[in-house]
Amino acid sequence: MKPLHRIAMRYLLLLWSLILIGPSPAISEPMPVVASFSILADLVEQIGGSRLKVTSLIPRATDPHVFQASPQDAQRLQSARLIFVNGLGLEGSIDRLIASTGQNSKRVVVSATIKPFRLIENGRDQGLDPHAWHDVANTKLYVEAICAALIKADPDGRSVYESRTQTYQKALDELDIAIKQGLAAIPPSQRMIVTNHDAFGYFARAYQIDMIAARGVSTETEPSARDIARVIRQIRSQKIPAVFLENVADPRLMQQIAQETGAKIGDKLFTDSLSVENGAAPTYIDMMRANLARISKALLPSP
Repeated sequence: MKPLHRIAMRYLLLLWSLILIGPSPAISEPMPVVASFSILADLVEQIGGSRLKVTSLIPRATDPHVFQASPQDAQRLQSARLIFVNGLGLEGSIDRLIASTGQNSKRVVVSATIKPFRLIENGRDQGLDPHAWHDVANTKLYVEAICAALIKADPDGRSVYESRTQTYQKALDELDIAIKQGLAAIPPSQRMIVTNHDAFGYFARAYQIDMIAARGVSTETEPSARDIARVIRQIRSQKIPAVFLENVADPRLMQQIAQETGAKIGDKLFTDSLSVENGAAPTYIDMMRANLARISKALLPSP
């Protein structure tokens, strides 16, 4: 057989073998994972990209402190490869649901390496403050924990997860600098946030700003008349110019305090949840930048 005929025969045999084998296998489906609330779901999506299908148990613009899980949530947990939670007491009902459905082995606590602090108000221990993501340095630790868990569950995606983590950490560094520079423009005597509940403790500590809240770390607790009177006295004595509503909290308390003190009501701050997808804070970085802009707008002296 001539060489040209041999080459043609090899191609025919190769073509025939491909026909017998059939089409190439499809690319594997994205790995299903669950995050407890919208801010954490965004962080997981930033690191996982198209390799993941991320579900947030607590919908956007919903208060995680009062969320009640449903039977459908139990099904989502059972079908997930990983379940990311904040920890520090934020997700009481979700933690119980994870345990009751036997899914503890999938649970990843992203706050495990941060240094939490206990909130003490008027001599009363309010417990651990779970709102660690308001300090960008803590969010960087969250991202490291997310990346490590994804690599362990999906080793083939290591290069993707590490590359996306490196890119996102740089964006978080830029965000941290922007917050520090933006708040530095506010006179120290005016750097004070008055909100519905104690969600900005980590933010205050990281960025040298004071905060006052009528409620403790959970929106479920009802403030006493003494607590409200204390906040009103402090606003009046320190001539605090503005109080802030929160995107997931009942506005009536802050409206009452504003009416009693004459302080203006600033734009809503995003505390425990992202906005809806077409809102002002669809991602974590958008949320932090939106909060910075709204705080600055309310507290910067008029030109």
